[in-house]
Amino acid sequence: MNKEQMSIAILEAKDKQGKSWEDIAAAIDMNPVWVTSACLGMNSMQEKHAMALCEAMDLPPEVGQALQLCPHKHWDKAIPTDPLVYRFYEMINVYGDSIKEIIHEKFGDGIMSAIDFTMDISKENNPAGDRVVITMNGKFLPYKSW
Repeated sequence: MNKEQMSIAILEAKDKQGKSWEDIAAAIDMNPVWVTSACLGMNSMQEKHAMALCEAMDLPPEVGQALQLCPHKHWDKAIPTDPLVYRFYEMINVYGDSIKEIIHEKFGDGIMSAIDFTMDISKENNPAGDRVVITMNGKFLPYKSW
């Protein structure tokens, strides 16, 4: 089973069982954003988490084996067309250089890791309209001179 087939099996089981990503993540005691990413094929799981997910969702061991495979991360489109995903593309185009400037000013020449990284997504109730709160937390990696 490859990552694409794995994702389809997980999404079908999720839909059939009426589970949320938070339900699935809680069943294996991991962060919902990371679990979702792994289930969509963009990260790999350790065996204990992969097998716990399969048990919680009544999925065959082949899904757990595919969850453990190292992903090949790729993007099919230069500009995303899904409106929600496109807004992130838009945000980075509008604020990316500002983020870079401020990180360099505060930390020096380097990058924020997407490997030593966590992300949380929450909902903030607001009378003027509910708010999406996204917190990204990545280790700073300075560039080396050699």
